[in-house]
Amino acid sequence: MVKKRHDRRSAIPEVAYRAPAGAPPGVEVMSLRDLRERAPEGEFDAPQRPRFHLLFAIDAGTASHAVDFSGYTLSEGSVLWVRPGQVQQFGDLAAIEGTLVLFQPGFLSPATGAAARLDDPYAGTWWQPVGEDRAAVLAALRHLAQAYDSGHGLPADVHAEVLRHLLSVLVLRVAHQAAPAGSAVAAPPEAFVHFRDAVERDFARTHRVADYARALGYSARTLSRATTAAAGVGAKEFLDRRVVLEAKRLLAHSDLAVARVAAQIGFPDPANFSKFFQHRAGQTPGEFRRTMRGPGTPGAVARG
Repeated sequence: MVKKRHDRRSAIPEVAYRAPAGAPPGVEVMSLRDLRERAPEGEFDAPQRPRFHLLFAIDAGTASHAVDFSGYTLSEGSVLWVRPGQVQQFGDLAAIEGTLVLFQPGFLSPATGAAARLDDPYAGTWWQPVGEDRAAVLAALRHLAQAYDSGHGLPADVHAEVLRHLLSVLVLRVAHQAAPAGSAVAAPPEAFVHFRDAVERDFARTHRVADYARALGYSARTLSRATTAAAGVGAKEFLDRRVVLEAKRLLAHSDLAVARVAAQIGFPDPANFSKFFQHRAGQTPGEFRRTMRGPGTPGAVARG
């Protein structure tokens, strides 16, 4: 894990992935104690946007962790999944013990990615598995950690393939926690996947569902039906939520002027942006920024 340094005034600090020397490329398993010892001083003080997946499994202690303005309580048995592009902020990392699995987008197979909703930033973030579900997740994690630590005598390609299969088991077990008992994790409709990916690329360029429909070759009605089925909201609501999320990230974690924030997310007129944001967030951009910079941790609504 290596941090890209950015001026707070212009961007949210990003964290790129870099495998340790001699480790299989694309995945790393470590204890939270190791993470604390290896991190430079101040590494976890500020919000950051990782370019890779982080899967936390907590063994002991209690701490908070904020992900995109939702606060989660990490305690014994908790599992937290931070996905690429989300903004996270650590609480008291010294107050918890457990295991952290880091892995890059593309390390797992496309079939596993689809089944586990690997690339879906709107999939689950926090779980507290119990009973047989907890035993299954812990067994998968323990097997992965043992293979990571003991497989360095294997050829590199064999070791990587073993880890790929074991990590697939783990992420599928974790993703299953979000599904009703006895059901499978359903892949979202294809139209939604295309729309979701296009929104992620182009939300700062256009806020019109019709533009996405035209570019993707669907009707706006088809996109809205698919989005409702997959995300529980219509296409326009889904798109607006993504725009608001990026606005919140920039307002809370950078010192860009409101007009610059507006321009970065596709509003040439700052007044229109302010009206849009207030309607969606219930606060003006300035009020939201002051709230986030005040006492307490961003995303203070605890889960768990």
